[in-house]
Parts: sequence; structure tokens; C-alpha cells
Amino acid sequence: MFVFCVAASTMLPVRDWVRRWLPSFADSQAARDAEMVWKRAGSPDMRYGVDVIRIIDGDTFEARVHLSPGLDPTTRIRLRGIDAPELKAACPEELQMAEAATEALRGLLGQGDVAIYNIGPDKYGGRVVADAATKRTSNLSLAMLAAGHARSYGGGHRSGWCANAGQSMPR
Repeated sequence: MFVFCVAASTMLPVRDWVRRWLPSFADSQAARDAEMVWKRAGSPDMRYGVDVIRIIDGDTFEARVHLSPGLDPTTRIRLRGIDAPELKAACPEELQMAEAATEALRGLLGQGDVAIYNIGPDKYGGRVVADAATKRTSNLSLAMLAAGHARSYGGGHRSGWCANAGQSMPR
């Protein structure tokens, strides 16, 4: 135990030095773009058109947000109020569910005329949390919940997907 404490205490100066000299994620362009999007969003009802660049998983996609003429930052958008299974799955069942959720979101976003609204900061830098709609679906989060591809999420700790994999979502 003594050796561990001595080793840990000698690493403290190195850790501080590394923090000072390496750029942090909060200083990245992605973090600055995400902050710009949610700070300029205005009222929760204001809708902003987006060009979807890619789908990341069942509750997150990357898009170019059209804030105003000539101002089109790119950021990741996490759908408000839902949690979908992760592609970095803890079990094969979660991976199957994550792939199905990702495809379901791809289908919804493929409807066209995608807009985001009720935009806010996400707990992770480099993305925002928002509601999203298409020309045929007024709220993508509700559609993902109704189809069984996600569960409701209000923040805080999320439980895993593997324990009840067969019960919580369609395969």
C-alpha cells in the first residue's frame, strides 16, 4: 500500500503537466460548435433545419445545423428524453438491439426535412440535446419509444441493457 501511495503521489505533477500542455476536449472545435448551437437556439419552440451527416447510434446523430444564413456549425445531436442501446455493447443481445435502434433512427431521419428544437447543452462536450422532427414524424424520441427501440431517460444513471435484453426491446 505504501508503494502504491508513493507511486501515485509522484504521478500527480505529471498529470497536471499533461493537462496544461495537451488541449482538452472542451477546447475542441466540436465543443465550440455545440456550445454555439445551444447558446444561439433562442426559444424552445424555434426550429432549425439540419442536414444529417451520419447516424451515430439509436439516439444520436451528427448534423449541420442552419442557425442563420452563413452560420452552419456541425454538431452531434442527442435525442431528448430517450436512451437507446449502445453499439459498444456489453452483450450480443444489446448489440442486436443497438443495431435495430440505429436502423430505426436512420429510417426516421431518412423521411427528410429534419429540424431540431428545444435545444440545450448535453452533459458531454461536443454535442447538444434536442427534440427532432421530420416532415412525417413530429417527435423522433416519441417515435423511437413507441417502436420499442429506446427507453425513457431523464438524466442520471442508466441501467444496462443486458439483464432484461429479451424483455425490453424487439429483436
